[in-house]
Amino acid sequence: MNNPKPKIVIENLIKIYGDKPHAALKLFNSGGTRDSILKATGNVLGIADVSFKINEGELFVVMGLSGSGKSTLVRCINRLINPTSGHIYIDGEDVAHVDEKRMREIRLSKVSMVFQRFGLFPHKTVAENVEYGLKVKGMDAEERRQKALENLKSVGLGQWGDYLPSSLSGGMQQRVGLARALATDADILLMDEAFSALDPLIRREMQDELLRLQKELHKTIVFISHDIQEALKIGDRIAVMKDGAIVQIGTPEELITQPADDYIRSFMEEVNRAQVIKTGSIIRHTTFLVLGEDIPSEKLKKMSAEEYICVVDSDRQPIGMVNQETLASVVQEQSDITAVMETDFPQVEANSNLETTFPLYQQGLPITVVDEEGKFQGIVEIADVLENISPSDN
Repeated sequence: MNNPKPKIVIENLIKIYGDKPHAALKLFNSGGTRDSILKATGNVLGIADVSFKINEGELFVVMGLSGSGKSTLVRCINRLINPTSGHIYIDGEDVAHVDEKRMREIRLSKVSMVFQRFGLFPHKTVAENVEYGLKVKGMDAEERRQKALENLKSVGLGQWGDYLPSSLSGGMQQRVGLARALATDADILLMDEAFSALDPLIRREMQDELLRLQKELHKTIVFISHDIQEALKIGDRIAVMKDGAIVQIGTPEELITQPADDYIRSFMEEVNRAQVIKTGSIIRHTTFLVLGEDIPSEKLKKMSAEEYICVVDSDRQPIGMVNQETLASVVQEQSDITAVMETDFPQVEANSNLETTFPLYQQGLPITVVDEEGKFQGIVEIADVLENISPSDN
């Protein structure tokens, strides 16, 4: 994301559960820990002075073990839980300190939520469930029915509008919950353990569905999860929480390659690094030869033994590869490079993960890496991949 614009800004957020929040807050501000505050006041520190920003259009995952504070955090954003102190800005408005009337307006217009247990009305049809938020907003019956059916179609349930939720599987019911959240056209989706009640296969399908929809809709999504594999799969960035505080915020690659401490490192121990690390982050930015523009003899001088050079067209799109020996013969014989270059060579986009490169090395050539427009970025050798899929000893 270039020059990302913050959609949600959280500053010094604190939540304390119990009947003595002010006394507990005073202890916390004096350096008290969660355990010492609990012992002294009987109150529980849910969120411990958290500050961060979520960018517009970002799929931001908050993950942690049970009791880490992640669900409290997401419920503070839409004020289902009132914070003890701090600020929560949505589009510049501090929703932590607006009155309940204004907060209801924000929930109806800007923030939708998808719950773990679907939260569907059992006596209403699927379409009526999706229409609910629109009905509360005052939309007329025909218009909201049409909008509900459109959103059901977008999640693959276009034919199920007149059925009751009990007729649907768990995965289908969660799709209804997602369609209901999308129907309000809210810019922000809050998803609290939205897929954790689903069977593993259905859960993976819902993760894929969410990623598909996000490519189309570009919502700002705050997704709560306790599953590191899920977080790494869907998150643009991930915040890892422990004891109410944020231990580290980073991209999936950053969490794996630059863990902040042993706590983060332990989370990453069982992760398949090849499924997370992108080819674009390990490419060698090698020289290339622009066909019809560059002088082969000049490029040959820059090459080392056994090295390959990529031949690109005037748009910098790869069209072939040659090694040093082949290029030397072209220079010596003043022959046509297009007649001897390898035109069947492996190529991947920079945003693809390392796992996708494994079968491509069977061709015996380095892999050419391109950007989304197909322009040459560099190459990746098998040694680069092997080095990066092995955890560091540090």
